[in-house]
Amino acid sequence: MTDYPVNMDIKPDVQAFFDDATNTISYIVKDPESDACAIVDSVMDIDYAAGRITYDHADELIRQIRAQGLKLEWIIETHVHADHLSAAPYIQQELGGKIGIGAKIMVVQDTFGKIFNEGTEFQRDGSQFDALFEDGDTYQIGSMTAFAMYTPGHTPACMTHVVGNAAFVGDTLFMPDGGSARADFPGGDAGTLYDSIQKVLSLPDEMRLFMCHDYGPNGRDIQWETSVGEEKAHNIHVGGGKTKEEFIKFRTERDAQLAMPRLIIPSLQVNMRAGRVPTDKDGRPMLKVPVNEL
Repeated sequence: MTDYPVNMDIKPDVQAFFDDATNTISYIVKDPESDACAIVDSVMDIDYAAGRITYDHADELIRQIRAQGLKLEWIIETHVHADHLSAAPYIQQELGGKIGIGAKIMVVQDTFGKIFNEGTEFQRDGSQFDALFEDGDTYQIGSMTAFAMYTPGHTPACMTHVVGNAAFVGDTLFMPDGGSARADFPGGDAGTLYDSIQKVLSLPDEMRLFMCHDYGPNGRDIQWETSVGEEKAHNIHVGGGKTKEEFIKFRTERDAQLAMPRLIIPSLQVNMRAGRVPTDKDGRPMLKVPVNEL
C-alpha cells in the first residue's frame, strides 16, 4: 500500500442521513476543532416517471449545517453513482464549498459521453468539478487533513476518502453481511475491485468505515458504519481470507444475474456533469434514453 498519511488520533464527527428511495447514505463530516465540515455523497430526489426533480434530501443536509452553524468546505463524490443523482451544485449554490471527485472521472466521461451521444459540447476533462483527486492527494477540512485513496473496480473513478479514523468507501464495500458492489459496469473489473478492497482492508483494524449504501439484508435494520477489522473477519464476499480467484468467480457469476439500477440512465448523465442536469438546444432540462447501449 502507498504510504498514506493515516492519523487515527483525528476523530471527525460523522452524521449520517439515509435516503429511503435509493438506499443511499449521505454524510456531514465535521472537524471537532472548528466549524468546518464536508458533505459526502449527497442525493438529489427524482420522480423518474414524472420527470420531476426535487431537493428534500439535500435541503435536510443544508438545514442541519445551518442549524449547527457549520461552514461547508467540501462536497465530495466518492464516484459517479449509477443509482442516485448528486445534489452537489444545489448544495454549493446554498452553502458554498468545492466539489471534488477522483481524477479518473475523465475516463467515465469519455465512456458515457459516447453512450449518451453527448457531442463535442460536453467537456470530458473533469472541468465540471472544482477538484480532481489523484491517489494519495490530501485536502483540508478545517484542521483535519483528509486524503483520497484510489479504489477502482466498481467504476474506474472510485475513491475512498479517509478523514482521521473515518473512511468513506463509496460502493467499494458494503456492510459485512452485504458484501461488495457489482463490477460489471463499463470500466468495472472484479479483479481490480478485489485489489481495491484489500487496500481498504490494509488500513488499521480500528478504522471506522462508512458505507454509501445499505439494503438491510435478511430484513435487518439499515446500518452504515462498521470497521476494517469487522470487514476482514466477517465480510461475506472477501472476509476470512477469501482469495482473489474465489472473489472473481463469485462476483462475475453474481453480476450476470443483476438487473440494471432503476436510476442508471438519469444518474449517469447528471453525475458525470457534477450533479448538473443536461439541457437541450433551447436550454431546457432534458435527459436522453440510449437504446441497447448499456
